[in-house]
Amino acid sequence: MSTGPERSITARYLERIGVRETPRATCPFDPGYDLATLEGHMEQSGHLMGSVKISMACWMVAAESVSRRKIRAVTRLGIPAVAGGGPFEVAVAQHALPAYLDLCADMGITRIECGEGFTGLKLRPEEVVGLARERGLEVEFELGEKHAGRFTDEATDELIANGKRWLQAGAVRFVVEARESAEDVGLFVAPGGLDARQADRLAEAFGLEQLLFEAPNKASQFALIDHFGPNVQLGNVRLEEVLRVEIYRRGLHSDAFRRSGLRPRPPAGAAA
Repeated sequence: MSTGPERSITARYLERIGVRETPRATCPFDPGYDLATLEGHMEQSGHLMGSVKISMACWMVAAESVSRRKIRAVTRLGIPAVAGGGPFEVAVAQHALPAYLDLCADMGITRIECGEGFTGLKLRPEEVVGLARERGLEVEFELGEKHAGRFTDEATDELIANGKRWLQAGAVRFVVEARESAEDVGLFVAPGGLDARQADRLAEAFGLEQLLFEAPNKASQFALIDHFGPNVQLGNVRLEEVLRVEIYRRGLHSDAFRRSGLRPRPPAGAAA
């Protein structure tokens, strides 16, 4: 909801019924949508997005002119365009990290995602962040491996220690792995089956403002909002699901309306 004299009629109505302000905390991804689809969603929902991940390596094999236009459609709204972590890992494995960073900078990407999801990383965090900063790029780091299953106590200990090294080096955010299924991976036992204890350990170590939890489906999205509240940052959300996530944050979804932490505040003057 916007503020000031130019507030829309819908924003005024949401205020009237007690809907709370929420930050731009939904961070969708583009797995290879056509240009018109992405531009349409940016026009419709860009004011709700914290960042947009230009995902996988699709942007490298699509027509370059279209990939550039898609990135501009994101960044012209002041939203960071993030290159997904897969291309970073491939670049490191192929000894082409400087060339990859040059490419990201030239394409207009704001931030790169780094990680060790399916390859090893022998470079120190300071080296990676330094190379990125030389090109005007921000860095975020992915916590968790794509094929390692659910987080254990020992795994979470290691993730926190590694994350603190990246934080000290200058990483701006951490991405908590959940892949495309949010099932038997990372914090999820099954769809919606959140391991709250491990999630809380990460939140305590880094703070919610520095964590982006991958939430690729309805069950994982709702579970994270139910647990952490409406301000939790959610990633890997499909563009067509952004508005559903946002009405859940605001207590306008039927399932959220029943939850005291999400339901809109009672209207002024309403009987207790």
